[in-house]
Amino acid sequence: MSLAAPTGTAPVAAPKGTARRSRGPRFALIALGLVLFLAISALLARFLSTENVERDDVLAVLQAEAAGNERAMLSQLAGCRDSPSCVASVKANAATLRRSGSVKILLLSAATAYSLTGANGKTRVAWTVIGRLPVVQCFQVKRTGNFLSGVSVALLSLGAPIPSEADC
Repeated sequence: MSLAAPTGTAPVAAPKGTARRSRGPRFALIALGLVLFLAISALLARFLSTENVERDDVLAVLQAEAAGNERAMLSQLAGCRDSPSCVASVKANAATLRRSGSVKILLLSAATAYSLTGANGKTRVAWTVIGRLPVVQCFQVKRTGNFLSGVSVALLSLGAPIPSEADC
């Protein structure tokens, strides 16, 4: 039994240029998909990096606090210089929490974490210097902006130490 085409019929050939025409839209769709993927990835990376910005800002204040550097603390807390209670809190914290060594953040939990728009809230941070007991404090944090234009973080104030299991 032969599998050849029946006699009298010839195989039908595709019209010239058909393969090229179908590749054009396919490449355009692939390119569009790639551009969309890159744009969404860039927006997501910018949004997720906000958490690192807040953590870095908190760490900078804690390092200044452990060094007893009131001036550095005040410069990193937005609007604190204008509030006598905030300035008094900074002075008290810098005096009582002075420690030598490297500051390590043990736990950071932010009420404003992953907010798509601006938000205000407390960030609870547990930190230590190796060889010393942990300290738990609360920051007042303000986030402004949105996930498209970018979110900025401002630390407004830092509270006195609280008990280890306490909430802000």
